[in-house]
Order: sequence, then structure tokens, then C-alpha cells
Amino acid sequence: MRVTTSKSKNSESFYITKSYTNAQGKSTSTTIKKLGTLAELSERLGTDRDGVMAWAKEQARIETEKYKKETEEAVVTIPFHSNRLMDYNRKKLFTGGYLFLQSVYYGLKMDSICRKIRYRYKFKYDLNAILSDLIYTRVLEPSSKTSSFKAAQQFLEAPTYELHDIYRALSVLAKECDLIQSEVYKNSFFLGKRNDKVLYYDCTNYYFEIEQEDGDKKYGKSKEHRPNPIIQMGLFTDGDGIPLAFSLFPGSQNEQKSLKPLETKILQQFGCQKFIYCSDAGLASEDNRVLNHLGQRSFIVTQSIKKLPAEDREWALNTKGFKRLSDDSPVDITQLSEDDKQGLFYKDEPYTTKKLHQRLIITYSPKYAAYEKAVRAEQIARAEKMVANGAVKRQRKNPNDPARFVNKIAATKEGEKAEIHYYLDLEKIAEEEKYDGLYAVCTDLLDDDVADILKVSEGRWQIEDCFRTMKTDFDARPVYVSREDRIQAHFLICFLALLHFRMLKKALKTPCTTEQLLHILRSIKFADIEEQGFMPVYERQRITDELHEACGFRTDYQFITKRKMKEIQKKSKRR
Repeated sequence: MRVTTSKSKNSESFYITKSYTNAQGKSTSTTIKKLGTLAELSERLGTDRDGVMAWAKEQARIETEKYKKETEEAVVTIPFHSNRLMDYNRKKLFTGGYLFLQSVYYGLKMDSICRKIRYRYKFKYDLNAILSDLIYTRVLEPSSKTSSFKAAQQFLEAPTYELHDIYRALSVLAKECDLIQSEVYKNSFFLGKRNDKVLYYDCTNYYFEIEQEDGDKKYGKSKEHRPNPIIQMGLFTDGDGIPLAFSLFPGSQNEQKSLKPLETKILQQFGCQKFIYCSDAGLASEDNRVLNHLGQRSFIVTQSIKKLPAEDREWALNTKGFKRLSDDSPVDITQLSEDDKQGLFYKDEPYTTKKLHQRLIITYSPKYAAYEKAVRAEQIARAEKMVANGAVKRQRKNPNDPARFVNKIAATKEGEKAEIHYYLDLEKIAEEEKYDGLYAVCTDLLDDDVADILKVSEGRWQIEDCFRTMKTDFDARPVYVSREDRIQAHFLICFLALLHFRMLKKALKTPCTTEQLLHILRSIKFADIEEQGFMPVYERQRITDELHEACGFRTDYQFITKRKMKEIQKKSKRR
């Protein structure tokens, strides 16, 4: 409510008015209360016009609070008729989980980014509405672009654009992919601090439902071992597992070469200069280590013990020289107590290659050693059955294939050709057992505490979780679009959906799994009650309370009037 005045020839009157939307959908106002004329109020209050206006505004505030209280506590009565049929073509159930993602979307100022892009082009469609709906549906109901358009029509705020506008927008999004990533990163600080002093990097690939190579869709080593053309993605996340930037490259390209272009973009466009690069051994080539030894950057990478020079490998496998991580006291890992079997042990030494002076850290985990031994025991049992049944198949490249423990003899001692004889290769089993529980890390942080270095390295699971979420929960594969620009836009949407989801998850006070949060967001729906308002038809839980608290609005009232729902929608857009 607000204060309005009207002036006549001889006097000025003060009123309290309230704005509302009439039945025709137009904004209008009505007078709630007349406060009096300026002369009357000045005499009664003993003040000038400014003092009268201040008093009038306070009266308007009191009336507003009174109205809110009466509205919130009001009992809504809606008549239902048992002999009246439902109307044709009227939607009764609406999806509302997107409201929480919308809070993140506008918190990242994605609408401002879309406006900036619109100024560069002459399109008439609403890019902001299209991009936001594609992000929300990728989280809530992942599917093709056509199906996403249909899913968005179930939102409380239905699309006003057409399907063909989506495909036109994909081309624009692809062209502005770098701009969007850099702007989103800068805007993400409006939602809180980011742990960008540690950057994790990894690669994965996505397959296409095609049988021939085309553009960047090339045959390569598929993570799913599929015989389809693939495209590869390189992804940076920060130390909390929040996506930072991504790039795409051909499926046939060596993933080692993907780091430099993307990291250069981060240095130039994102303004990140000082960070620790962390990756697995597959992306820890010496060139990549040298790249992250420059400037204010450092690296902590996984090192394959089997690929170490013979002298260093022998030192790594030697059971002597280990220390307890908790207190640095020397420990004989061959004679551990029951308490120590739950701990972690390490040893380190200088490690010099052709281009770098590094530090090699070897860790030993009794718990992980027992796990590897148990897994191998099952594989050996399967290998023994293969030998006993004579059903040894050709060994696959999978390192967990039990057939790797089976060897064969196809000649006699005299060298003559003989019947093939399969046997269990005990030497190979013994060779693998040497590495049980061991893990190696290389770094150029020569003086830092080992516990801190290992803590950073252990955080790599978060980027693996990002890929798992995109592939499994957001259905980023298989990829059905075929044009290069639309492929780029598809993965940009998947990247942004992952960013929104993980930032929303981070905002919750109590940790929850990806599956739990997705289930909650996808279950939040509202039933239209005779066009008078909405009734939530989801289960209120601790997570829903935390979602409401994080986003600054509530949708879990027993009944929500249309006016109240519009207020909620505005709040979800941080207005």
C-alpha cells in the first residue's frame, strides 16, 4: 500500500491506496482509507507538509502489515460441485521445482548476459526465457529439445516462444559459449565465495547414435566401450566441485592436448592466475606439469607407480621408510596394529625429470589394500573356473578382466607344436599384489605439508561425480543433435544445468546426495484449485525447508493464492 494525494483549488487530501490486478488482467488501484486534508493533519499533528507525509507513510505501513496478517491467516473457501464436469483443455497440475533453480539463474545474472548477447544480434525471440527453460528441463526432465519445450509448458510460467525459436537460439548460444562461461564465472561470486585456488581437470567422452564419423564426431577410445563415434569434453571444476569451464574436442584427439587451450582461456578470460592444478595420471604429462609450473600456478597430480623409472619404482614398492600421516612417526607397514589398519602412511623423496624438479609422495592404505585383495580373489576364482572348464576367451583390454591371470602353453619342452594348455599365472598375480594399497602423487610444492597435498588430491572424486551427474542424471548422452553449433549449445546447456544444480546443492545447510535433491526438485508440483489458487502436492521435508530458506521464498503453504504465487515467482527472480 502507498500514500497518494489529490489537490483541489483550496486544499490537498491524503489517501492510502492499494494496487491490484482486475479481472481483465490490468493493473489498477483502489482507495483503502482517507487520512484527511493537509490543513486538518497539520493542525492535529503540529507539523508541516513533510511531517504530515512521514506520518501518512507510517499509517500506510501499518495498514500493509494489517492486510498481510489478515490475508495470511484467512481461511479460503472454494466451492466444489459433485455434478459439474471439468472444463476441456484446462491444465490442473503444474511443475514448480524450477523455481529454486530460477533463484540460482537470476542470482548468476543470466538475464543480464542474455541481454548483452541480444544487443549483438537482431533476433526477436526471448533468449533469456529459452535458455532458462532449457536449463531447468535438463535438470528436472532431461530429454530432446522438442520434449523439453513440451515439458516447459507444464511450468507455472509457461513459454511464450515457439519451438523453432529454440533451434535458432542454439546457434547463438554456440557462438557466445566462451562469453557465457566467463560471465557466469564472474557473476557466481554474487552467490558466495568460490574455492578457485584449486582447479580439478578431467576429460570424458559422449557417444552419438550414428555409425559414421562426421566433423568432431570421431571414432576413439570410448569410456563406455561403445563402437560409436564420440566427442570429448574437458572440464575444470573448482575446489568445491563447482563447474568452472569446459571445452569440446574431437573424439580421436589425445586428451593430453586438450588442457592447454582451455587453461589459456581461463587465464585470459576468467582472470584466474594463482591456482593448484590437479588431475589424474592420464592428464599429467610432463608438458602439462610444465604448463602449471609457470607463473603463480602449481600442480598436484596422480603418478602411475608402474611407469616410474626402475630405481624410483623399486623405492616406491619397498615397504621400508613409511611414516604415519597423523604424527610423522616411523612405521613398519608389514606389522601394523589393528588401530593402524584404519590409518594412512606415506614416504616422499625428490623426483627429478628432464624438465622439472618434483616431489614424489607414496601413500599406503591398509584398508584399500584389503579391498584390492578381496576384489582380486574373486577375479582369481573366476579365472580358475575358466581354466578348469577350458573356456578361456580372448583377453580384453579391460584391466579387471579375470582372463589376464590365465596363460597358455602351445608347445612341448622340445619346441614341438602341441595341444594348447591353459594355466593360472601365479607370477602375474604376485606382481599385481606388490601394488596393493599403494598410491603415488607428484607435485612441485616441495615444502608444503603432505597432509594438505593429499587432501587436495583426494578431492578429485568431485569432478568424477560431475561427469556421472551429467551422463546419468541429466542424460547428456547419447547426443541426438548433429550440427556442430547445436552440439556445442547442447553441452553448454548441460554444463550450465550442472552449475546451477551444484550451486543450489552447496547452498543447503545439511549435506544431501544428488539423487535426494533431484528427487525433491522433480516432485515439487502444484494443483490448480478452480482457478482460485494453487495447492502444493508434494511432501514437506527437511530438504524442502532448507531449499526455501536458501532461496528466500516459501511454497509449502496449505493454499497459495494467485497473487501470492506471483509474489513467489518474483522472489525467485530476486526481485
